[in-house]
Amino acid sequence: MPPYGPIQRRRLIRTLRKAGFEGPFAGGRHQHMVRGAVRVDIPNPHGGDIGRGLLAVILQQAGITREEWENL
Repeated sequence: MPPYGPIQRRRLIRTLRKAGFEGPFAGGRHQHMVRGAVRVDIPNPHGGDIGRGLLAVILQQAGITREEWENL
């Protein structure tokens, strides 16, 4: 159960894979993950965590609610 807050990029990718996404794949400026026709851009690696606001945007793109996220 990942928290709905700052999260490491590696943990974000692992959790999205649990939700059925494949990747990350290279392409353009950012890597992305895919589940069917849904494509989610993943932030580039950097020293800090992914903040709560960006996590909310990623989950909205993925079609994952906060409750679903916390139950993964």
